[in-house]
Amino acid sequence: MTLPALIFDLDGTLIDSVPDIHAASNEVLAENGFAPLTLMQVRGFIGRGVPHLVHCLLEASGAGGDEVLQARITAEFSARYEGAVGLTALFPGVREALTAFRAAGHPLAICTNKPLAPTSAVLRHFEIEPLFATIIGGDSLPARKPDPAPLLKAHQMLGGGRALYVGDSEVDAETAQRAGLPFLLFTEGYRKAPVSALPHAIAFSDFAMLPGIVAHWPWQADLASP
Repeated sequence: MTLPALIFDLDGTLIDSVPDIHAASNEVLAENGFAPLTLMQVRGFIGRGVPHLVHCLLEASGAGGDEVLQARITAEFSARYEGAVGLTALFPGVREALTAFRAAGHPLAICTNKPLAPTSAVLRHFEIEPLFATIIGGDSLPARKPDPAPLLKAHQMLGGGRALYVGDSEVDAETAQRAGLPFLLFTEGYRKAPVSALPHAIAFSDFAMLPGIVAHWPWQADLASP
């Protein structure tokens, strides 16, 4: 039996990138005359891509609605953040789980709203980029999650068939639901709502649990991929 494909979100799922995103956000805000925001404020803006992040930064700074300013700060943030990896960390157990999945023969992919350039930079930094057969970023397609198109594209590029999507947020849960793929919820990421409020098949708090979850997945039941 062919092993199922595993598609992963990135920020809040495989990596804790809030410190680098927070630092880059406050740097561009300061350069444009705005006061710094707290880490928890910026954490709440992550998950829907850079334009959404910058929109939230400006809203929180009292400058929402200025499209020219938003376009400029989006470009400034993107340039500053592209290679910012020094404060980012893999969640515990991620490297070991990914390595085990790849060694066993699971096709692996990334489906994230982070743009491709910083996605590739952080994957190279942690030396895990070669583990993934496909990487879909927030600028790979016209649409971003929770539109299902990026997840469906990643699934297609892995050959279709059985697949699971692993993420941490409301955006990921909605994306999986709209794409018709089973969703595994990592509970230690950036979600805002209680676990019970997010549609998911299984929730887990430690990546050491994930290989066992995947190995015992009930594919013979009605949760097989479309």
